[in-house]
Amino acid sequence: MQPRKSPLPIRDGVSPSYLWLPAGQWPDLIAFFRARFPHLGDDVLLGRFERGDLVDEEGRPLRAGDPYKPGRRIWYYREVPPETPVPFEEAVLHRDERLLVVDKPHFLAMIPAGRHLRETLLSRLRNRFGLPELTPLHRLDRETAGVTLFCLHPPSRGAYQSLFQARTVQKTYEAVAPYRAGLDLPLVHRSRLEEGADGFTMVETAGEPNSETRVELIERLGELARYRLSPHTGRKHQLRAHMAALGIPIVDDPWYPAWAGVDKHGDDFSRPLKLLARSIAFTDPFSGEPRRFDSLRTL
Repeated sequence: MQPRKSPLPIRDGVSPSYLWLPAGQWPDLIAFFRARFPHLGDDVLLGRFERGDLVDEEGRPLRAGDPYKPGRRIWYYREVPPETPVPFEEAVLHRDERLLVVDKPHFLAMIPAGRHLRETLLSRLRNRFGLPELTPLHRLDRETAGVTLFCLHPPSRGAYQSLFQARTVQKTYEAVAPYRAGLDLPLVHRSRLEEGADGFTMVETAGEPNSETRVELIERLGELARYRLSPHTGRKHQLRAHMAALGIPIVDDPWYPAWAGVDKHGDDFSRPLKLLARSIAFTDPFSGEPRRFDSLRTL
């Protein structure tokens, strides 16, 4: 079944969410929600119905006692606990009729997900420029800073995303990590990355490689060094997992492996991950011209 256009507008830079009602024998909507979200309690659930926060495909508010209809889609706005403001600002590097190029700060999530809803780059940009249809063309980890691309013109999005799918976009990163004597650089590291048991981190497993990164030494900094990383593929957490596998985990990474004292929740902003999306380059699918954008940030 193809998604229809949302009956709810974007609010505070955040798109509405939806829920397909699964097969089941609940007598009414509140019975389903009590079973699905027992941790919320009646005060929260009934309050949302009373406020008209849950609507049908036509945007009509639903009532707690409405009959349960499997296959129906319900639209709503997600709610999260109060978010810690990220005290760093994004910078616009370029804007034209199709593209918005942004220099993302550390600690700012790209899109609403999990406990990050309004303190995300997408929500900030939608609010800042009044662009409800703005969408990212690729993603960076919350902990990573640097160059990101957004599409302003929905009909043009597919052409730009096809560049990423064809791996014709050249992305270059910089990282600070321990210096390892005897590691013969430059090198190309290939491995198979799969999601770990925790459902979040990635682990290297046996099998056909599905990830590839070129690693080069830029300069030695005593016991540390600055590296240039050029990913050929775009797996989740790829650069962080590959550097850890090489025995040179990126400084202040909270996960690969966890550096001592680094806050995994991201509310302590004193130790940003030393990873920066330095540049991105591609041939524009509309003009045919080569384009390159560089971050103004430093590690």
